[in-house]
Amino acid sequence: MPRGRGGKSHKGKTRHFTSPEELEAHKKKTEREKQWREQKGELSSSDSEDEGATGKNKVSSSESEESSSENEQTKVKGIEHLIEVENPNRAVKKKPLKSESYVTEEAPQLSRREREEIEHQKAKANYMKLHAAGKTQEAQSDLARLALIRKQREEAAKKRDEARKVKESTKAGK
Repeated sequence: MPRGRGGKSHKGKTRHFTSPEELEAHKKKTEREKQWREQKGELSSSDSEDEGATGKNKVSSSESEESSSENEQTKVKGIEHLIEVENPNRAVKKKPLKSESYVTEEAPQLSRREREEIEHQKAKANYMKLHAAGKTQEAQSDLARLALIRKQREEAAKKRDEARKVKESTKAGK
């Protein structure tokens, strides 16, 4: 929807819309011109290829087909037929051969931070493995503390047992 006054766009100019009837008339006119050129033999090879690709080519005489194929052979743009051109900017992915696939695989180049992070994770995993086996100094001190705690709990349990027996014997004696 145009903004501002009087149906003008934001740049101050009025808008013009082409009606569908005008578009259809223009399309028919260009089709008739192409057909006329093709009949006269003036249609270039690129135009005839475009026509064939879109499927709008309505002239199907054997003479016009023969003449268009002759035109395609004689009209070659530039030196395309002599040199095979490849765009150097286009990345082409090649599939490695099976025999080369195991040889060419290398470890990806990592940054210093990534290498240090991987080393840190490996060292931590190794430490946790040794800790679980009880071979680190911290694990040995933890096991010693656990042994003391178990011993204290056993002694406390024995004292409670004795105290309970004493209470039961005093209750039974009354």
